[in-house]
Amino acid sequence: MMGPSHALSGAAAWLAGSWALDQFANVSQTPLEVAVGTAICAGGALLPDLDLSGKVTRNQGGATVARTFGVASLFVAEVVEKFSLGVYTATKLSRDPRRDNGHRTFTHTLPFCALIGWGTTALADRYGYWAVIGIVFFMGGLALRGLFDEWAERAGWVIVTLCSALIAWFTAANLPSDRGYPLLGLAVGVGCFVHILGDMITKNGVPIMWPIPVKRRMWMMVGIPNSMAVKVGGKVEVVVLRTAFTVIALLSIAGLFVPSLLERFNLDVWAGGPR
Repeated sequence: MMGPSHALSGAAAWLAGSWALDQFANVSQTPLEVAVGTAICAGGALLPDLDLSGKVTRNQGGATVARTFGVASLFVAEVVEKFSLGVYTATKLSRDPRRDNGHRTFTHTLPFCALIGWGTTALADRYGYWAVIGIVFFMGGLALRGLFDEWAERAGWVIVTLCSALIAWFTAANLPSDRGYPLLGLAVGVGCFVHILGDMITKNGVPIMWPIPVKRRMWMMVGIPNSMAVKVGGKVEVVVLRTAFTVIALLSIAGLFVPSLLERFNLDVWAGGPR
């Protein structure tokens, strides 16, 4: 799927999960915590496509996520793509085809989701509050690039970077500094996993079974039949799926906050009524 669809699916997944935790596990979050988690998950849903690099010296090409911070993120994408290709080459079996790029390889596996989620949690736990702010800056930038793709394309990477810094500053000013926020790692991992699910319904599939060998292949691409696959950038993705993700997100927001607002409104009305 395209970047905006991935980001929107990550946001919808986190909001729906937050609603479910609130309803069935009594895990409540402040509006700011929900917003930060949603942004992190939306950014995480773009992260696997860092294995699709562009032209670093020209600041062109690559996946949506690779263009977030201009040449800097394109360079990171180039490194990730080469690393992913190296993992593919080092672990492929006799029936795995030869490849000259690393797109849809290591970063599109379950071990990557687990590793990046654990790494985010460990980073926040080890370095605390300021690591959290750094994570918010980076993942918030990815979320902006994905959720507001057309605006970000027009505005350019400098504006996106400044907006990411503003989000990080606002978070720093309002989140308590004595917590490690372990849910951030979960948000990143969930976002990556949702990305994989999204790519599974497109034509090429993903190597979700890696590193389990299947029929002398380590990198078996798994997905739905081509006759049922969603065309990347087609009407099903852009109209149907994005509409569904938007509806899920809005209903989840309503479920999270409308009851408390109504309760507060009723209490205010009662408190101001006649005595």
